[in-house]
Amino acid sequence: MIFRGSYPEVTIPGTALAPFVLARARELGAKPALVDGVTGHVVTYARLEESVRRAAASLAARRLRKGDVLAILSPNTVEYPVAFLAAALAGGVVTTINPLCTSEEVAKQLADSRAEYLVAAPALLSRARDAAASLSLRELFVFGEGEGATPFAELYGSDGRAPDVEIDPREDLVALPYSSGTTGESKGVMLTHRNIVANLRQIEGTDHCRGTDTLVCVLPMFHIYGITVIMNFGLSQGATVVVLPRFELESFLSAMEAFRVTMAHVVPPIMLALAKHPAVARHDLSSLHTVFSAAAPLGEPLAREVSERLGCLVMQGYGMTETGPATHMAPHDPGKVKLGSVGLPVPNTDCKIVDVATGEELGANAEGEICVRGPQVMKGYLNRPDATQATIDEEGWLHTGDIGYADSEGHFFIVDRRKELIKYKGFQVAPAELEALLLTHPAVADCAVVPAPDEEAGEVPKAFVVLRAEREATPEELLAFVGARVAPHKKIRRAEFVEQIPKSPSGKILRRLLVARERGARQSS
Repeated sequence: MIFRGSYPEVTIPGTALAPFVLARARELGAKPALVDGVTGHVVTYARLEESVRRAAASLAARRLRKGDVLAILSPNTVEYPVAFLAAALAGGVVTTINPLCTSEEVAKQLADSRAEYLVAAPALLSRARDAAASLSLRELFVFGEGEGATPFAELYGSDGRAPDVEIDPREDLVALPYSSGTTGESKGVMLTHRNIVANLRQIEGTDHCRGTDTLVCVLPMFHIYGITVIMNFGLSQGATVVVLPRFELESFLSAMEAFRVTMAHVVPPIMLALAKHPAVARHDLSSLHTVFSAAAPLGEPLAREVSERLGCLVMQGYGMTETGPATHMAPHDPGKVKLGSVGLPVPNTDCKIVDVATGEELGANAEGEICVRGPQVMKGYLNRPDATQATIDEEGWLHTGDIGYADSEGHFFIVDRRKELIKYKGFQVAPAELEALLLTHPAVADCAVVPAPDEEAGEVPKAFVVLRAEREATPEELLAFVGARVAPHKKIRRAEFVEQIPKSPSGKILRRLLVARERGARQSS
């Protein structure tokens, strides 16, 4: 059975991303497009459009050509959208890097994406230089100022004659975020201009937000949720986007109060704070009409608690980096929202539930793997045709690896994940990467990493470790060993020593047994 939802289909223009996002910028003129939530600095729509155009012209003058890759390594800033859209307007491809990545992880992404240019935050310049040391970047830019890097603001000094680049929206890439997909290590997700423009139109077709809204962007702009659903969609609608560099509860609440935010995009750990923390009661959040949660499952009890405490609508959505990201969104009509559901398929999107063992299509209320098909589905993984083929079948169905069901009205519910990724505060963590690192420790004979439930983070990585007979180590030693070599969100938070790791006859780790053991231990404690 194929589910299409009840949203009307939308038309998808054959245009490049930057002109689509900025189509109304000159008309909106002095309206605030971006607001620095810390300093209050305002970038109007007129200034945004001019800055993008000038920066695109300067990048072209510095030999950025169609298909060249520009990387951004920075926390959220009002200049982040300028850099992203300027590179896109010049025909470039933007690869966004988690600012918490180590220099080794940054270098790996720069090399894999073949980045020619890098824009970094001042605090990350040392890491950026270390990462780029063995690479041949054409130029290193910095938001603000920093030794050994060109201030990004210098790009605004051009005549503003942006290059006339011929873009084929269906084929030409515009974004290259990295994702672990359904299994394995991080891979470049090839998103075309059409992929993201289509997803912007699809989101618009759900009546997600309007130009009269003020959004808060505390979720990272390097993540596809921030790139598409907040940054590019908000600007394409003419909304005002309040930008915060990171989530700190007090500054988040203060910004929403000061700038009269009407819609907050969050992840479940932030929902937990909104439901439980006493600081929430000290702020006037009466302007807030909607809280939208995605990137990890949100249970009905927590959604209801936030809705009742803040007196606003709580909605969920669902998607993947590989789908630009939105595939499902709850209707904006409060009478049609089902708490606990990730909503209906967005316009122009087919969905089906298939039996994990047989691949047979299932009907309403039957649990199976969620598969999606639509214009937002990625072109594929960069230089990984094998991984692409394993994820997208010959009929164009993307197999999400998530287990769920659709009720009789077409509302989808996520119940489990077939894939092995751990979702730590909405970020993907690949167990295989951490296992490979653990095995380099001289005391480790074997190991497996699985998700362990955590109230604040949703899930945290937990390691089951078999020690070598002749060596000793403590759990704390192993946690520190891994923690010194990976980004903070990838750290192993718990470790347990065991006599052996359960494996199939073929040698594959039977993670489900360890997950069941972990859940059983928590229930009995």
